[in-house]
Amino acid sequence: MSKRNTQAAKTAARERLREERERQAKRDKAKRQVIVAASVVAVLAAAGGIGYAVVQANKPTGWDAAKSATVVTPANTTGKDGTTVVIGKSTAKKTLKMYEDPRCPICSEFEQAVGPTLKKDIDDGKFKYQYVGATFIDDHDNGQGSKNALSALGAALNVSPEAFLEYKSALYSAKWHPDENDDKFKNDSYLIQVADTVPALKNNTAFQNAVKKGTYDAWAMAMSKTFDDNKEGVTGTPAFVMDGKQLNGGKVVLTPADFDKMIDTALKG
Repeated sequence: MSKRNTQAAKTAARERLREERERQAKRDKAKRQVIVAASVVAVLAAAGGIGYAVVQANKPTGWDAAKSATVVTPANTTGKDGTTVVIGKSTAKKTLKMYEDPRCPICSEFEQAVGPTLKKDIDDGKFKYQYVGATFIDDHDNGQGSKNALSALGAALNVSPEAFLEYKSALYSAKWHPDENDDKFKNDSYLIQVADTVPALKNNTAFQNAVKKGTYDAWAMAMSKTFDDNKEGVTGTPAFVMDGKQLNGGKVVLTPADFDKMIDTALKG
């Protein structure tokens, strides 16, 4: 074999070795790129998962979520978010607006003492009755009963105005209304138990499902906001307003005679 042939073979071998090294280097580079890309995806996925978990953890729940939820309005309501609740004969010339909190002990006293008089006046067409529900007592003890009862009242209102009035009266009754410091109305089962004393609500599956599912929770929060944003200077319950003015100097009336006197004066005004 000549020296030339030997040298050519060596050169060819070196060239093949160089080419093989280049191919291996490209394979190694591609492998590293795949590993890096996979790592980036994993990191991003982990970060996304953490971000999602953080967002979920910080999402409002329960009654906080109800503040921004879509409002389902009960039947027999009008106005924005169904927060205008007016009951009475269309022929009545004036409207008595009452602000009430379901857990309010004085509202309970008023209902027990004056409720029948109020109901008779509504039925007789003496005035229309406008209900405004408040939930400020919950704020005092981080409770839920006022909100939950207000939501249940929305479910009753969806049945009929009469069912609403009867249910409200039952909730305020001596038998069922709890002490102000007892947040008993937070329990759906208790609200349904009270409702079973109202003929239109007794064993009423639609009403019970609405209470259990919180169908009118967002409505209750919207209604409560009308109390918070009222422009009549009302800060407590029960409060009485006619023609945009608080009646009786903002003082509570707890006898039928005092109520009649207050209403007669307002109707003349």
